[in-house]
Amino acid sequence: MSPLGVKLQIQDKHVVIDNGIFQLTLSKPDGIVTSIQYNGIDNLMEVINEEPNRGYWDVVWGPPNQLGTFDVVKGTKFEIIAEDDDQVEVSFTRTWSPNSDSSIVPLNIDKRFIVLRGCSGFYSYGIFERLSGWPPFYLPQVRIVFKLRKDKFHYMAVTDTRQRPMPLPDDRLPPRGQPLAYPEAVLLVDPVEPDFKGEVDDKYQYSIENEHNGLHGWICSDPPTGFWHISPSNEFRTGGPTKQDLTSHVLPVTLAMFMSSHYTGDDLAPIFETEESWKKVFGPVFIYLNSTYPGEEPSLLWDDAKIQTEIEVQSWPYAFPVCDDFPSFDQRGSVSGRLLVKDRYLSDDYILPDSAYVGMAAPGDAGSWQRECKGYQFWTRTDSDGYFSINDIRTGDYNLYAWVPGFVGDYKYDATLTITPGCYIELGDLVYEPPRDGPTLWEIGFPDRSAAEFFVPDPNPQYTNKLYINHPDKFRQYGLWERYAELYPDNDLVYTVGTSDYRTDWFYAQVTRKKDKNVYQSTTWQIKFQLESVNKEGNYTLRVAIASATYSELQVRINDPKVSPPHFTSGQIGRDNSIARHGIHGLYWLFNIEVQRSWLVEGENIIFLTQARSTSPYYGIMYDYIRLEGPPSDSGSKN
Repeated sequence: MSPLGVKLQIQDKHVVIDNGIFQLTLSKPDGIVTSIQYNGIDNLMEVINEEPNRGYWDVVWGPPNQLGTFDVVKGTKFEIIAEDDDQVEVSFTRTWSPNSDSSIVPLNIDKRFIVLRGCSGFYSYGIFERLSGWPPFYLPQVRIVFKLRKDKFHYMAVTDTRQRPMPLPDDRLPPRGQPLAYPEAVLLVDPVEPDFKGEVDDKYQYSIENEHNGLHGWICSDPPTGFWHISPSNEFRTGGPTKQDLTSHVLPVTLAMFMSSHYTGDDLAPIFETEESWKKVFGPVFIYLNSTYPGEEPSLLWDDAKIQTEIEVQSWPYAFPVCDDFPSFDQRGSVSGRLLVKDRYLSDDYILPDSAYVGMAAPGDAGSWQRECKGYQFWTRTDSDGYFSINDIRTGDYNLYAWVPGFVGDYKYDATLTITPGCYIELGDLVYEPPRDGPTLWEIGFPDRSAAEFFVPDPNPQYTNKLYINHPDKFRQYGLWERYAELYPDNDLVYTVGTSDYRTDWFYAQVTRKKDKNVYQSTTWQIKFQLESVNKEGNYTLRVAIASATYSELQVRINDPKVSPPHFTSGQIGRDNSIARHGIHGLYWLFNIEVQRSWLVEGENIIFLTQARSTSPYYGIMYDYIRLEGPPSDSGSKN
C-alpha cells in the first residue's frame, strides 16, 4: 500500500483527487471525468474531445410511447462526502423539479466517485430516485461512458478468447469505412492499418451476458497501460444473469452498462407511472488502472486485471461507500437450499441439476425475472449435487426463481421470502417438475435457452471479423442472416427426425427470405417424423422453446400446410434484435401446444413451422429446443 494519503484539491471549475498512484480530475459541479493521469501519461481520456465528452454518466428516457431522449447527466451541486488520508468520496447531484428543463429525466441523480489510499483506480456509483407525483416516463438506458485516447489505446480485451488489436475510429468514417445494412456495422474498405482491410467492425460483436460481464477494457502499448472496467456484482443490473449488453468498442470506448433494452426490446425499459416512487443504487463499479515494465507482454495486464477482478468480487459488498442506500455485509441476508428435478419419464429418482441457475428477484410469475427491470437481482449456480447459497441479498421481499439447463420451463418457489438484516434462510430441498405430459417421441436441440448448438454458417468472406474465424462464437459474425437464402435458394429447411442432425441441418435462426429489393417473404420449415401408430386414448404435446424472437409470429400446422387458422399461433412476439446484433439468444419463450390425435396419421407426419412476419431481414426466431411428447401414460416411460 502506498504510504501517500489521498489528497483532494478544490478548484474553481474542477475537483482533483490524487493518491500518489494516479490523479483523477472531475468537472465541478458537472461531475464529468475530464482527466486521468497515470503511468506517465498526462491524460488517459480523449484529449481531442471537449471535456463534457470524455467520461460521463448518461441515460436515455422519454414519456411513454415517445422516442427516447439522450441525456448526459451533469450535476448542479458538488459536495464532499468523505475526506481523509484513506479515502475521498465526492458527490455531484442533479435534482428535478417541475421547473426543470424538459430535456432532463424526472429523477434526482447523485453521482459518486471514490478514491482510496494505495488503490490503482477509482469507484463510481449512482443513486437514482423519483418521487410520487412526478411525470411518467420510461428509461431504456443507464450507463457510464469512458472515451479513451485513440492515439494510445489500440488493443481491446473482453474475455480470454475475445481480445485483439482494434481499428481506429477514423476507419469507421467515410471514405475509409462503408456503412452496412445494419447501421452500427461498418465495412473497413481503406483503414489506416491495412491489416483491417475487408473486416467488419460492429460494437455489438463484443456484447456479453451479465454473468460474464465482470471485466473488459483497453491496453496501451507505449507505455504499457491498462484501463479496465470491473463490475464485482450484477445485483444492480436488469434482466438476470443471461441478459446481454455492450462492453468496450472502437473509439476507444469502455462502458459500464447498468440498464438497457439491448437484446430484449422495451420489455427491459421500465415504465414509471405518475404515483410511483422509486430508488435504486447503480454500482459501485471499479475503474482499474495497471501497468507493466517496458518490454513485458501486454497480456500480463489482462492477467493482472483478472486477478484484481477476483479481489473486487471477494470484497463485495464494499465497506467503504458512505451511503445509507448501499447496505454493508451485516445489513444483508442469505438464502440456501438444494434444487432437485423430478421428471418421471426420465427417472424414478430425483435428478441432481449441475450448474442450474437459482436467483432472487422481485415477486412475480415464474420466469418474470428476465423482464424485471426496477429492483435488484441475486443469482448463483448450483453445485453438482444441486446445492446453492445466495449471499449478500439486500433487504426486501423476493421470490426465488430457477431454471435448469437440460430442462424446459421455469421454477418458482411458492412463498415470498422476506430478507432482513443478517438473516439466514435455509429452504431445504426444492423440487422442480418441468413441463411434461408424456414420453419423448423425438426432440431437436438442447434446452439451454440458446441456439448455439444449431448450425451457424460461415460468414460471407466479404463481411468477416477475423477474431471470430474458427471461433466458438462464430455466430457473432456480421450478415449471417443472409446466408439462409444462399443455403436454401429455392425451398425452405426440411428436417427429418432420425436422419437429420440438428448440429448441421437446423439453421440457427428462422429468418425471412429476400424476394426483391427491400421485399422479404416469410419462411416455413418442416419437421418430418414417423409414427407407427396413433394413440387413440389421448392427445400429444408439442413443446417449442424459443431462444429469441424479433417481431415474429410462429404459426404451427400439423400435416396441413394451408389450414386456416393455423393449429397454433404465438401472435407477435419479441423485440430482441438478436439476429442483427449477433446474439445467439434473447428473451426465452416456451409454448406448450396440444396436438390432437386426429391431426396425426400412421406413417409420415409433417409439422410446418411458419415465421409469418416478413417486413425486415432481421425479423425471425431462434429456437432453443423442440420436443414431441406422446399421450400421458400412468406408469411413465423412461427414455
